Amino acid sequence: MKVHEYQAKQLLAEYGITVPRGGVATEATAAAKIAADLGGRVVVKAQVHAGGRGKAGGVKVVSSPAEAEEPARGMLGTRLVTHQTSADGVPVNAVLVEEALDVERELYLGIVIDGVDGRPVIMASEAGGMDIEEVARVSPEKILKGYVDPGIGVHAFRARGMAFDLNLDQAQRKQASDTVINLYKLFEAKDCSLAEINPLVVTKDGRVLAADAKLNFDDNAAFRHKDLQELRDTAQEDPLEVEAHGKGIENYIKLDGSVGCLVNGAGLAMAVLDLLKLAGGNAANFLDIGTINDSERVVRAIDIINSDPDVRAILINIFGGMARTDVIAEGIVAAHKQLKMKSPVVVRLAGTNVTAGDRILEESGLELIRAYSFREAAEKAVEAAKKSS
Repeated sequence: MKVHEYQAKQLLAEYGITVPRGGVATEATAAAKIAADLGGRVVVKAQVHAGGRGKAGGVKVVSSPAEAEEPARGMLGTRLVTHQTSADGVPVNAVLVEEALDVERELYLGIVIDGVDGRPVIMASEAGGMDIEEVARVSPEKILKGYVDPGIGVHAFRARGMAFDLNLDQAQRKQASDTVINLYKLFEAKDCSLAEINPLVVTKDGRVLAADAKLNFDDNAAFRHKDLQELRDTAQEDPLEVEAHGKGIENYIKLDGSVGCLVNGAGLAMAVLDLLKLAGGNAANFLDIGTINDSERVVRAIDIINSDPDVRAILINIFGGMARTDVIAEGIVAAHKQLKMKSPVVVRLAGTNVTAGDRILEESGLELIRAYSFREAAEKAVEAAKKSS
């Protein structure tokens, strides 16, 4: 789950990390009032779940309250398109109005889980204010890394060492090392998958502040953080993903292909995406239906895929272990009875109760495209999607 910058900064402040003074406005006149309270010279930032706002016109520096109202009015109620959004962009329903800082240096600080090492890794760089991926590509030597043992946490001396390597003076090192320690405390306590401050700025008067912030939370830990669920902004998410989540289909991600996929198991679902690519097509979604033996769940999953306007064919690829293929088959038949199916459906069943599952489909009389191997299923799905287009 993602949150807006202003929400991330509220959490940072709760954990003792210094952030600029500011306020959130949903109306242009409110933005002007916040600017007046802050002294006039402010930054107006569109609040969206996407990076690249500055280049897209979503960040404006102004010198007076009157000037703050104009960009706020121009942003609110529009859709911002950046390199991280679709061509349709994302809605701007709020702006963050913050004090403008006299910045001397821009640094980077972030924490993620290293998938290979299996531990949190703290990354810092003097090349802040730009995408860390670009820094890693062009100047990898500028990225400092420190792995954290979750059982121990971040020692103060390690945080100070990282601050020292960022070439900060003594007073700034104390502020920066405290920021490292507190960011990790937040990362751990809130089950973050990403905690990023970019840029972490040093002002001309020697302050170290989080000028921008991004927090992503592990959905698997959501049950432990009911308070964080209140921060969710579904207007920033793909409508189909929101609908799927509301129908209990949590492992659904919208993609940009034309073959809708219903698969059991995340690993198999990833393999389906790869094999569709190999067959000359692209998946319209990732959907792991899991191992719940519930035909109605199958109907809901097919409904989500069927309602995607980009889908030209549906591939149902089930390898039954704990999942029973006969229950899946019952769901497929029920979906065709309850829904107005708009795309050809390719079905490959294997594993538990496959004989019963095949019999259910054969006796249904449905015009399904059957496949009996993984590769055959992918190739037939791609072919069906091309013909349907």
